[in-house]
Amino acid sequence: MAEHQWEEAEHELSRRLSILESQGRLTAEHRTTLQQSVGDLVEARAIEVVPRDTYASLEQVATERVPRDQRDWPTVALAMVLNAGILTGDNDFLGCGCPTWTVETLRAELRRRGSQSGKARGS
Repeated sequence: MAEHQWEEAEHELSRRLSILESQGRLTAEHRTTLQQSVGDLVEARAIEVVPRDTYASLEQVATERVPRDQRDWPTVALAMVLNAGILTGDNDFLGCGCPTWTVETLRAELRRRGSQSGKARGS
């Protein structure tokens, strides 16, 4: 995950959990546990936060690829550097020149690949 997006995600997580807590839909203990769990994912490197200097040189081209929301440029730039797809539910990434995946399409692809590898082993 691009460093800028991680900072934004941390901010949004905190903001949304605060709202849920103030509405009584979440206890303070659950809020703390959820925030810690997300932090643990980063520490365990299940989520890797990539420093801005890794993808900053692609800012201009990445910005041009997401004209509807140019604040998304770090995600596109990082995908370009890594030659990777983008997991998103945000249509602003469509047409950015990088593969985009929704949770549903990624699951379907992983199932498909799993069934193909099972067939290959059984052959």
